[in-house]
Amino acid sequence: MKNPTVSSRPADAGTDHRTRDRVCQLLLEHGAVTAGQLGAALGLSPAAIRRHLDALQASGDVISREHRTTGHRGRGRPARVFLLTDEARVRRGRHTYDDLAAAALRWMAAQGGEQAVSEFAAARVAALETRCRAAMEGAGDDPLARAEALAKALTAEGYAASATTIASGGQLCQHHCPVAHVAAEFPQLCEAETRVISQLVGTHVQRLATIAHGDGVCTTHIPNTTHIPHKIDRVRTAS
Repeated sequence: MKNPTVSSRPADAGTDHRTRDRVCQLLLEHGAVTAGQLGAALGLSPAAIRRHLDALQASGDVISREHRTTGHRGRGRPARVFLLTDEARVRRGRHTYDDLAAAALRWMAAQGGEQAVSEFAAARVAALETRCRAAMEGAGDDPLARAEALAKALTAEGYAASATTIASGGQLCQHHCPVAHVAAEFPQLCEAETRVISQLVGTHVQRLATIAHGDGVCTTHIPNTTHIPHKIDRVRTAS
């Protein structure tokens, strides 16, 4: 199966991502909730909320169970409620830390200006660059081959990355962003990461899409060099 690219209905993917994020947030806040209650809260039709719940169950974020009631239960199928899995609850709980990080960066910007935020972002990704560079040792000088090695290194860091060749060069996709919530307000984090990607692959790159801005995938274009020696195989692994 081919990797999805930025051209694969990115608007729809971004909308689905945001809606499912809202579903998970409601489940985090309210616990077990029926599909009807979720649909009403989000203004979604029964078919639409069912589609999102099916996707969240398939990804392991949501489970369902029979609604426990006290007293006499009427005829018909028992209602089912949906709730977050333990793993999803732990991940969602980190949003508290995201809010704290965003507050800290706002204070930093107020005290030291935007330059202070940019310097912090650069310092944050410096350690990531060091680890990825070590993991890419032996990848050679070709930018596309280095992108393949970088995708593997980023996957090991939790970014669920993949690399592919396209007509105009190469494409590096990150299917997960650990700082998306904060980066939506502070693009300096994405900018610093893009500079690191450029340094690691050894050529100019261009960010086409980011999860922080509502896209389904962070997509970085690697322009064609003088030649493309080989097709980059799909390297995404399970995160």
